[in-house]
Amino acid sequence: MPSQKLFQETPQVIAALHLPDFAQNRHRSLSWYEDYVVANATIFAKAGIPWLKLQDTTRTAGGASPETLAMTAALGRLLRREVPQIGMGIIVDAHDPLAALAIAHAAGADFVRLKVFVGGAMTAQGPRYGLGAEAVQYRAVLERTDIAILADVHDRTAVPMSSESQVFAAEWACKSGADGLIITGDSFPDSLHRIAAVRDRGLARPILIGGSVTAHNVAEALTVADGAIVSTALMRRDAGEGEIVKWDLDLCHRFMEAARGASSTERKPFRATA
Repeated sequence: MPSQKLFQETPQVIAALHLPDFAQNRHRSLSWYEDYVVANATIFAKAGIPWLKLQDTTRTAGGASPETLAMTAALGRLLRREVPQIGMGIIVDAHDPLAALAIAHAAGADFVRLKVFVGGAMTAQGPRYGLGAEAVQYRAVLERTDIAILADVHDRTAVPMSSESQVFAAEWACKSGADGLIITGDSFPDSLHRIAAVRDRGLARPILIGGSVTAHNVAEALTVADGAIVSTALMRRDAGEGEIVKWDLDLCHRFMEAARGASSTERKPFRATA
């Protein structure tokens, strides 16, 4: 069984720390990226956010780029050393589960997020097909079943290429080895509706809402979801191009205060069973 450390934190808030595209920012040094990730991860940690997701944004037609593998692993390892109080996950832009898991393995990350885990989807980069089996097999090869897999189900940035319902696809994802599900609709109300539908099926997996969450609506989100992934709502509005600090400490504090204040009587946090 994968480690359930990720699912024991309450509230389960994951802040996405987006890395500037390595291919389009070759003029930036490794030391610049190091300052960038440490400064912003420190803001998340100071605000009490328990998890961050180190997010590669380097677009490729095929597998992950060499820059993604080398830089993301190095930066993740640095974060483990410099900001140890915050848990960490990995996501890569490429449709490449081996890259995400290899980076997580090297960096000592707690989880990975995989966008097309089951079925098929048309994306801006073309068609992508379910990589669940490959991911679970490679995780076993690495002997890192402690790395949890969060699987998106019908992610809103893609269009499903088959007619199965989101609830049915969620069942597929659970049977294929996902440890947690990420549900994101076209809008915040749509996300809540979709999560409720999956929840009603009684699937024994934690469910996170993957977008459109703010300090104003996170309490409502946590009445149906076990956790939330957030980024844009926490960003500085005045940050200029090339600035190191992109996220706002005060906004992060407000978000976490609202998340912690969510009524625990509405929904019990997910508790894994063996």
